[in-house]
Amino acid sequence: MEQLVTRLTSVDHDRGAQGLVWVYAVLSRRARGVSVGVNLQPNNACNWHCVYCQVPGLHVGKSPPVDLAALERELAQLLAEIESGEFYEQHRVDGPRELRDLAFAGNGEPTASPQFAEAIDTALAARARLRQRPLPPLRVITNGSLVALPRVEAALRKLAGAGGEAWFKLDAATDAGLARLNRASTTAAKQMANLERCCAALPTWIQTCVFSFDGAPPSPAELDALERACAAAAAWPSPPRGVLLYGLARPSLQAEAPRIARVEEAWLRAAAQQLARSGLAIDVHP
Repeated sequence: MEQLVTRLTSVDHDRGAQGLVWVYAVLSRRARGVSVGVNLQPNNACNWHCVYCQVPGLHVGKSPPVDLAALERELAQLLAEIESGEFYEQHRVDGPRELRDLAFAGNGEPTASPQFAEAIDTALAARARLRQRPLPPLRVITNGSLVALPRVEAALRKLAGAGGEAWFKLDAATDAGLARLNRASTTAAKQMANLERCCAALPTWIQTCVFSFDGAPPSPAELDALERACAAAAAWPSPPRGVLLYGLARPSLQAEAPRIARVEEAWLRAAAQQLARSGLAIDVHP
């Protein structure tokens, strides 16, 4: 395969930059370094349609069958290039030259794949062959909509047994906010119930993307609702570890792109101070 020469930055998460199908590497702000992603939806299908999503051709649809043998080969190849240092030179990485995590993310909702649990086994086997110590964590970045399914809950508990964690999307804590930002046919009550179930299954961080929509940042009412939701979650028997509060780093590729923009860092940090009143730790990524 011809070597692709690119510069790896946090503002370019091109899933095809390494010329692979099921696996990719990015420079992640939230992971604070290189993250190897597992993409179970290379067909760009998802059950939500977030207005800020950077996936081209995003559509509602089903996950394709996962070629587990190809996933295994691609993980072995990419992880070997990272451990040898070849990856960092080829992609001119300007930052920490250490693998920070393996993350199920990609171009759609990873838990939607019927082979999610099998893919976890494949990733765990590949991780076990790394020389790096301690081993990087295995994460799932999820909208949380499917955690009530027995097969998904079982997979999450498997991840927990391997020291993994979840990053659970909660961009809004009102029905109107979820419909507006995530184009999701769900309710805030259902999303919170799923979050609680996820927290009970494995260590979980809330991840909240904040941006300006139609020229305005989230309203005081939306921010208050998010603070109340975080305060409620902080009182659960298995509370979230905290909130990953982040702004936009890359342009949306959805029809709503002209309507959204980054918020000022000062606004984001003020929002973090308000959310901290909930009792949860707030990790800010402008």
